[in-house]
Amino acid sequence: MSTPQEPGTVAGTVAGTVAILGRPNVGKSTLLNALVGEKLAIVTPKPQTTRNRIVGVWNGPAGQIVFVDTPGVHGSSKALNRFMVQEALGTIESVDAALLVVDAGDRRPGNEERQILRELQAAKCPTVLAVNKVDKVKDKSALLPLLADWEQTAKFAALVPISALKAKNLEPLVRELAKLLPEGPPLYGPEMLTDRTERFLAAELIREQLFLLTRQELPYAVAVDIESWEERAKQDGTNDVVIEATILVERDSQKAIAVGKGGAMIKEVGTKARAGITELLGRPAHLKLQVKVDPEWTTSPAALARLGYRP
Repeated sequence: MSTPQEPGTVAGTVAGTVAILGRPNVGKSTLLNALVGEKLAIVTPKPQTTRNRIVGVWNGPAGQIVFVDTPGVHGSSKALNRFMVQEALGTIESVDAALLVVDAGDRRPGNEERQILRELQAAKCPTVLAVNKVDKVKDKSALLPLLADWEQTAKFAALVPISALKAKNLEPLVRELAKLLPEGPPLYGPEMLTDRTERFLAAELIREQLFLLTRQELPYAVAVDIESWEERAKQDGTNDVVIEATILVERDSQKAIAVGKGGAMIKEVGTKARAGITELLGRPAHLKLQVKVDPEWTTSPAALARLGYRP
């Protein structure tokens, strides 16, 4: 997966922040990964996979765009879900522009999009609309009336049909976003790809495998806590890392699912997560997993804060 080319001709060199917003499962995290050319945000078919803001830095000859991937906006009364929505909407006040991502199968905004648009309008935040998953639209002639319908819903700086999964039409999208950003020096150094730590990204890769491998009801009751992280230097000059992580669930029945018969599930999660972490770090990773039951982790403010879900 390659990083898109320069945004195009803009006045001077731009640098600014862009929030990626939308309801769950419209492809925001897939888009972030495609834009920066690296896997920063985990992606699964299940909604509400993303729980925290994740920054991805795009660098090109025209400047630097700092993308902020956000959790999907949805309705729920649970403390964790309220945190996720606050993470998304709270980003609007601190960015230079916004990228609202919608599904090409939707002709008009739902409650989630309307909520986001109200917040964007109140903040006077310039917004580009990305109509994603156009690769799934068989009749391409339907795209023009679809864009026309969305154009009537709000004042957008631009509307761009894209496929995040196929990395299609991303250059025009980046070009339109660059037009909305102020001139200035880069916000991050050229080697900076994200503001997230390796520990955070490793925990996310473990959680991704739990989402992908377990039953529908389990992922939303799961959190991953990195207990220890030991960097080791070997005599041959190479390095590796030993990671101990705890998988938190709410009930004993969920623990049984996460562990699996004879430990088969947690072994498979560990094997696949370890491969992803090794690729991420560029050095061998050894992963030790355990599962604990904490009935209050999704409702206790203290537990949520300890796991990084701070309001």
